[in-house]
Amino acid sequence: MPRRAAAVVALPLVCGLLLTGTGCGGGGKKGSAEGGASPTNSVERQKFAKTRFVANAGLAAGASYQWIIKPYRAGAFKKGADGRTVALVKAGLAGTFAYNRFKAALNNAKGDPTLSKAVAPLSAGVESLKGLTAKFRKGEATDGDAGAFDGVINSVKNAGKDAGAPVTDKVPSYSEIQKG
Repeated sequence: MPRRAAAVVALPLVCGLLLTGTGCGGGGKKGSAEGGASPTNSVERQKFAKTRFVANAGLAAGASYQWIIKPYRAGAFKKGADGRTVALVKAGLAGTFAYNRFKAALNNAKGDPTLSKAVAPLSAGVESLKGLTAKFRKGEATDGDAGAFDGVINSVKNAGKDAGAPVTDKVPSYSEIQKG
């Protein structure tokens, strides 16, 4: 009965959050809370672009590692694992959050010529995360899927480092992920 009760509670929660989660982030306007103050010259625009890229990519990488890659490697998503439903819900939310933050990071990178060139080839990899999120949420992910998520994270980090914008993981709180 406890397993069934958890599924009854988790399913509407996941569905509702995933429906609202796809509209989060990435579309900030100049002067908005996400964009901060509008930079006035080219040097400031490039500095803000790198700073925002590092922040968004760091949040995406941290969320992915904490709630997708690490639990997957620990076997938390396997059928019969203790806490599997909760782990899958968290992975689904973290995947949506990470996808949105990576998309925002790629958008931020457009403000800096060097960074823009470095991350341009990564768009397809980031787009592939959208499909992987659903596989994790449904419990259908494989080792290759976990490796793909990890590969995208490392590619974005390496591109940032090569462009002078090193990315470090910043694990957001679970409540931040729930908010999108």
